[in-house]
Amino acid sequence: MILLGHGAAGNAESMRPYVEGLGKRGLQAATVPPTGKLPARAEKAADVFRARLEEYPRAIVGGQSYGGRVASMVAVDGGVGGLVLFSYPLHRPGQPDQLRTDHWPLIKCPVILLSGEADPFARIDLLRKSVGLLEWAELVTYPGVGHGLTRSPKVFNDALDRVAEFARQLG
Repeated sequence: MILLGHGAAGNAESMRPYVEGLGKRGLQAATVPPTGKLPARAEKAADVFRARLEEYPRAIVGGQSYGGRVASMVAVDGGVGGLVLFSYPLHRPGQPDQLRTDHWPLIKCPVILLSGEADPFARIDLLRKSVGLLEWAELVTYPGVGHGLTRSPKVFNDALDRVAEFARQLG
């Protein structure tokens, strides 16, 4: 099972292309929360992920932007099978000196990060360097792509293929 949270401007419905795309690749996926929106405060949103993990122990967790950030916070607790980060918001646009990676060295599960190289939320040089904070990580980048991978069907399908392969490797 892959549990995916939405970005700050999204909701459970906005993750439907991810869930359906992974389903077409033979994987079971669901949104966090099942309907509606995650709480705006990351700590409260993490509790929503934790509640879903009670239903699906050892699930792979992740999400788009904010949803991925929250999932990464939950991964620190352990008990997840892996972590999938679509367009991780490494920093606020224009504030690359305020990285959101303090917790990354505490993440012990395998991680796959998929990011556009023109993402204003993740300067690519900083993202490449920050990945070294993770114990086991694969970084996939897409030249010319900004924040969000769904705008290009080719990029989005490649990202889902890579996540499917990652999930299969984890068994």
